[in-house]
Amino acid sequence: MPPRTNPSERQRRLGAELRKLRMRARMSGDAAAELINADRTRISHIETGRVDVPRNGLYKLLRAFGCPDGTYFEGLMEMAQERGKGWWGEFGDTIGPAARDLAELESRSTALRTHEPLVIPGMLQTEEYARAVLEATEGDPQRTDRYAQFRMARQRVLTGPHPVTYLAVVHEAALHTRVGGPAVMRRQLLRLMEVSRLPNVTVQVYPFEAGIYSAHTQSFVIYGGATPELDTVYLEQPTESLFLRDGEHLDKYVKMFERLTELALAPVDPVAAPESHESRDSLSLIQHVMYAL
Repeated sequence: MPPRTNPSERQRRLGAELRKLRMRARMSGDAAAELINADRTRISHIETGRVDVPRNGLYKLLRAFGCPDGTYFEGLMEMAQERGKGWWGEFGDTIGPAARDLAELESRSTALRTHEPLVIPGMLQTEEYARAVLEATEGDPQRTDRYAQFRMARQRVLTGPHPVTYLAVVHEAALHTRVGGPAVMRRQLLRLMEVSRLPNVTVQVYPFEAGIYSAHTQSFVIYGGATPELDTVYLEQPTESLFLRDGEHLDKYVKMFERLTELALAPVDPVAAPESHESRDSLSLIQHVMYAL
């Protein structure tokens, strides 16, 4: 089978981790190739995600590279076993590689941390709000329809048999940005409060008065799993979205998210009685904006 031309994020990540481990072990590509009865070119393709590595071959490489037993070792073995097939396959006629990678990442994650400065996070959007957002970027009504359906399908990770832990910091600007008109916004803000009732979902609002912070204008998502070494940061950009994998970037964004939660208002607690809100919190601000529409 010829090398693939467009490997998935999972395939690229597995290859990058193997290269990192090989370099750390100071082993040449030729020496690694001998371990799995291959040539140097195949090792190069494996490390760029262009070809798969058999399970037994991966086991030999990890042992030779000195990768210790534990969640990181197991995580790499699981990544090699996966074939990238899931519910998102039914949208293959519409979605691109980046959207596919997001769905696959979400299916493998146990925790998602996201910050959105201008719009409600996709995981918390109503379908009509999502359509209004997509209409601003998609010129084809049919593609808009399919992408909206895809976005709604991605929300299953919040309510499935093994729901992810979801933490969102949403800038107050997103509550005021008119998407689809007042009625659409009222229903969206109501949805924001409703989904916050889920035990695995936490929503905080970053208020205007919190001022400037280095990350307050940047949208990002941190995908977390069983081992922090395999966490991923996703940055959505107009021309090309980025997946950040190295530890330095991960630490930076984790610290930024922690700081955002400190500066943001207290999380939404929809079960609390109105009189219990001694000071302004995320729920009271969302309600204020909704009632003013």
